[in-house]
Amino acid sequence: MSEEKETLNFIEHIIEEDLKTTHNKEGLCFRFPPEPNGYLHIGHASSICLNFGLGLKYNAPVNLRFDDTNPAKEEQRFVDAIKKDISFLGYSWTKECYASDYFQQLYDWALLLIKEGKAYVDSQSSEDIANQKGTPTTLGVAGPYRTRSVSENLDLFEQMKTGDAPEGAHVLRAKIDLESSNMLMRDPVIYRTLHKHHHRTGTDWKIFPMYDWTHGESDYIEQISHSFCTLEFLPHRELYDWFLDQLVDPVKLRPKQREFARRNLSHTLVSKRKLARLVEEGVVQSWDDPRMPTISGLRRRGYTAASIKNFAEGIGVGKRDNLIDVSRLEFSIREDLNKKANRVMAVLDPVKVIITNYPEGETEWLEAENNQEDPEAGHRQVPFSRELYIEKEDFREEANKKFFRLKLGKEVRLKNAYIIKAEGCVKDEDGNITEIHCSYDPKSKSGSGTQESLRKVKGTLHWVAIKEAIPVEVRLYDRLFTDPSPDTHKDKDFMDFVNPDSLTVITGYAEPSLKELAVEDTVQFQRLGYFTVDPETTEDEMVFNRTVSLRDSWARLAE
Repeated sequence: MSEEKETLNFIEHIIEEDLKTTHNKEGLCFRFPPEPNGYLHIGHASSICLNFGLGLKYNAPVNLRFDDTNPAKEEQRFVDAIKKDISFLGYSWTKECYASDYFQQLYDWALLLIKEGKAYVDSQSSEDIANQKGTPTTLGVAGPYRTRSVSENLDLFEQMKTGDAPEGAHVLRAKIDLESSNMLMRDPVIYRTLHKHHHRTGTDWKIFPMYDWTHGESDYIEQISHSFCTLEFLPHRELYDWFLDQLVDPVKLRPKQREFARRNLSHTLVSKRKLARLVEEGVVQSWDDPRMPTISGLRRRGYTAASIKNFAEGIGVGKRDNLIDVSRLEFSIREDLNKKANRVMAVLDPVKVIITNYPEGETEWLEAENNQEDPEAGHRQVPFSRELYIEKEDFREEANKKFFRLKLGKEVRLKNAYIIKAEGCVKDEDGNITEIHCSYDPKSKSGSGTQESLRKVKGTLHWVAIKEAIPVEVRLYDRLFTDPSPDTHKDKDFMDFVNPDSLTVITGYAEPSLKELAVEDTVQFQRLGYFTVDPETTEDEMVFNRTVSLRDSWARLAE
């Protein structure tokens, strides 16, 4: 039988074709080039998995290159967070590079463009430059400084570099084609003056290169073979190639830019600028708030590296932008945690149960299976006593035949414990049930091997013994936006769609085994969902984030 042929995505097809014509395998080199102006989000995760995945597939180097060309917005803490996120996903980079490593070379090349008459210093305002460039339907016209002499351009560019020129007084523009149908080719700005402190170069530089000038040249310096970008950079490819045309040594490898489609995620945003606004305006607490679609936020919420990588692999790479329902990401984490997470018991909306025929003051320890999906997970001991908590919604005085939980006169099994029967209840002056009085069958203990223990009842409830239960702070997270595409409405701001109920904080009660968990450990609260220990946990108070519910409640609401 012949082996099944590997299915390649279109990016891999590009590489395979290049290996047959213009490239060799030893010359392959990839890169991931984030800007250190915020935390990476789930969209970046797809790009990380693509580029580092190609490195693994072709046994080729992958550089981590920080595009640190805007000191006004970049910080070292963002550099550190980006490195942490990539490592969390299980990838390592061949070289750690920075665009700022190349500032001198980029400056020298800019001088070369000026000397060859291919760049000039423009002293117009940004508004005048925009007007002078025209529109997609009207041609651009030459500005008053396009014909400056080489010597004057060199002198002004030196003033920009030394800081003698005021911030914003001049820009350096490439002299290309003001009548090009591609607006990016109409004499793009390649340097601007910024008198800001840079996180790596301090105040050494007063001029900073623009992305389009930095991108291709950095790829060339590092000898990147394939530079993969999201689809919005497709119009930039012509400019990428023009810059390389001016500088490339025919002996050296020429980088190749190609584009793939951005994968947008429903009910959230994949724009660092807009995510920054959520942080700045206090909608969320921080970049790693578990409601954020950042990799750090997802990790804090309990998403595993495997679930994020499986999600990225599942949606693949394509040539057209599309909206991925967030339920696909939630499916990935459920599928992963189902195999890994121990099952424990916690009650989030408690009502007291008193087992009237159980001995007062007695506690027995029962054996509970940790995870039926994992034969190596073993067992633990849980305490059982006369007074318990169950969920309020698990009891009704009267109910129809389809209600298989606890109701007066009927039996249910307590998970890992006994069968109980509801005999009566106590209410407060407002009619709220405060206690449920039950009897238990002492011969029905789970796993005892008796006939009674094998007796079948339709309902099984989770519970905790009140005396040994530990209080826990539980943070219930919902989707951050009520609209699946909050940033696509022309007449409304995306902030108008913030979900006011995206976070609910409650106090629950859990079995004492949870004291042994560490930060970022995830368990399944039986029948309730998956929950992860938050870094804000202390010795005095455990804090849990709901990672995901056991089912897609939004889908059920839609139905």
